[in-house]
Amino acid sequence: MNTTQKYILLISIHGLIRGKNLELGIDADTGGQTTYVLELTKALAQCKDIDRVDLMTRLLIDKQVSEDYSQPLELINNKANIVRISSGNNLYIPKEQLWDLLDNFADNAIEYLKNQPRLPDVIHSHYADAGYVGTRLSHQLGIPLIHTGHSLGRSKRKRLLASGVKRDVIENRYNMTRRINAEEDTLSTSERVITSTNQEINEQYAQYDYYQPAQMRVIPPGTDVGVFSPPIGNEWNSTVFNTLTPFLREPRKPIILALSRLDQRKNIQILVEAFGQCDELQEKANLAIFAGTRDDVKDLDTSTQEIFTDLLLAIDRYNLYGKVAYPKFVAREEIGLLYRLAALSGGVFVNPALTEPFGLTLIEAAASGLPIIVTRDGGPVDIIKNCQNGYLIDPLDTEEISQKILQLLNDKQQWTIFAENGLKNVKKHYTWTSHVHLYCKMVQSLIDKTEPLQRLPLQRRSMLYHKGAIASSLDQNLLGDPKSREELMNIIQAHRNNISFCIVTGRRLDSALKVLRQNSILQPDGLITSMGTEIYYGSDLIKDTAWTNHINYHWNRQQVVNLLAELSGLTLQSKERQSTYKISYYYDDSIAPSVDEIKRILHQNEQTVNVIFSFGQFLDIVPIRASKGYALRWFAQQRDIPLNRILTAGGSGGDEDMMRGNTLSVVVANRHQEELSTLADIEPIYFSQKQFAAGILDGINYYNFISLCE
Repeated sequence: MNTTQKYILLISIHGLIRGKNLELGIDADTGGQTTYVLELTKALAQCKDIDRVDLMTRLLIDKQVSEDYSQPLELINNKANIVRISSGNNLYIPKEQLWDLLDNFADNAIEYLKNQPRLPDVIHSHYADAGYVGTRLSHQLGIPLIHTGHSLGRSKRKRLLASGVKRDVIENRYNMTRRINAEEDTLSTSERVITSTNQEINEQYAQYDYYQPAQMRVIPPGTDVGVFSPPIGNEWNSTVFNTLTPFLREPRKPIILALSRLDQRKNIQILVEAFGQCDELQEKANLAIFAGTRDDVKDLDTSTQEIFTDLLLAIDRYNLYGKVAYPKFVAREEIGLLYRLAALSGGVFVNPALTEPFGLTLIEAAASGLPIIVTRDGGPVDIIKNCQNGYLIDPLDTEEISQKILQLLNDKQQWTIFAENGLKNVKKHYTWTSHVHLYCKMVQSLIDKTEPLQRLPLQRRSMLYHKGAIASSLDQNLLGDPKSREELMNIIQAHRNNISFCIVTGRRLDSALKVLRQNSILQPDGLITSMGTEIYYGSDLIKDTAWTNHINYHWNRQQVVNLLAELSGLTLQSKERQSTYKISYYYDDSIAPSVDEIKRILHQNEQTVNVIFSFGQFLDIVPIRASKGYALRWFAQQRDIPLNRILTAGGSGGDEDMMRGNTLSVVVANRHQEELSTLADIEPIYFSQKQFAAGILDGINYYNFISLCE
């Protein structure tokens, strides 16, 4: 045996893994990860520097699943095997219930390895359960450990909380504390951690105590360039083209293609607006939107209905009939054809998402010879850097979006360069061959010890979650003084392991994000928008749908609008300032009824709502269960943060209810006129003599807040 060649042990414990005919989608445990580890195993076996690859998983003896999974050894080819190890209980059970079996699995895995002609050169664990086992094998056998998380417990916990699952349910159902502790231990042991993008490193792994920047390596997953390939010229005769023609007057114009699900974070409406605001773009191209699958719009959930309705309203507002196609469905096997059709037309693929963790569709478009115009947030930054096949755009700037599309459509030479770059560089950076090339270089450096990992000194926290939070409104507090704002951001960044950062604003999500980016304000852990009617978590802007369901109680938007339609001094603000759960008016106190009288009219007509007056001219009507204060308390409950460890900062009447009660509150000196003056005698509210962010810093010092949260 040539011992210079490497023996790689991959460990992926849960799910149904076999060499052929993967049972994808049979449950939540058999999907992308099982595909990934099997493809990686096969790709590594093709490498001349690899002598042997074992993919280690659970042995299953269960009448509910195929007998294939009961074979202790399955040969994939002459260099690759699937090795199945007993965990004591050989029934097929969900990954969340495997924790008590993993030590048995680890002991049996060591027995297997000790009986082999040689030990592996490296161990590569996949997901937290395999990380737990890999950590034990690495320590006992002295073999370097590589880890790929696939998904992380801290991020999943945030998503579950946002969907309304309670903390005790999360612990009981998902064993989340055990999972996160296993991930921490795995990070403390691993020599290298493989991710798909830099954003995954900065926004997900950086949440962990044992995160070490030097151990991270970005190696994107491979793409099947056989499925996604350049056009061959017959795409005009395809069924996909036939789904577009009923919508379009001139269907053979270049196609501006958007492909995503109906999700607010995908930000498809901004593309419709950019297209609608640019006459030249409408002359040169058609817009084709494939946004998930729908049969009857009425069957969609409320938030999805709202997004689709907004798309239709934007199409109507800009009179885009005959220029925009929005088919109900495209089959997965036809997506490659869709890219090729857009490329044949001389079009462009556009992804205007507010945030995009990786961007598989961008790789698919590039492999199809279709240039891309994409958000400059997240994974697309890496893809554009590697592929050199398009432009990055601000996903909130309609003019920049339309101008970049026009620039590409008008410059055929540049279009061709981008198309050819995409085809060439996808093969260089995003195939399994390129993946394995980078992988083997990394493994060799571990074996040769040419890049030893110097771990930074770290200390584990005693708790999983934040101990405190700083919650601030936006306009009055964070926009007026760049110097003090930068100082505040530095303090928040330095203490983000212990203290959450939350922004509470009357602005809509798109408007708030634009302000954050323009003013270099940190992405908050919690973003409460539209006067407390919407809550988003983290950099990936996970919407709290449980909060949406909670505030829907007794809300009748149209009835409120009808009741106030005839009142003097009330003028509806523009549609851009409205949302499903917020009705916004300009208020003229010289002719309008008093705010108390407006409340009386609404309550007399059985409209249980909150009426919020701010800045001396804005009147907002929201559901009775919604307000900045209610939303902040919901956020605190979801994050398990005591109210007396939350510092709130405000400057207008709309901030009043989040500053009352047990929070530690500071009113900045530039508050609007005398709004909030009634709070002057209430403890523990502190009225700073400093303005904007300097006032917040003053409040932090006044309460000794940083020390309070240690």
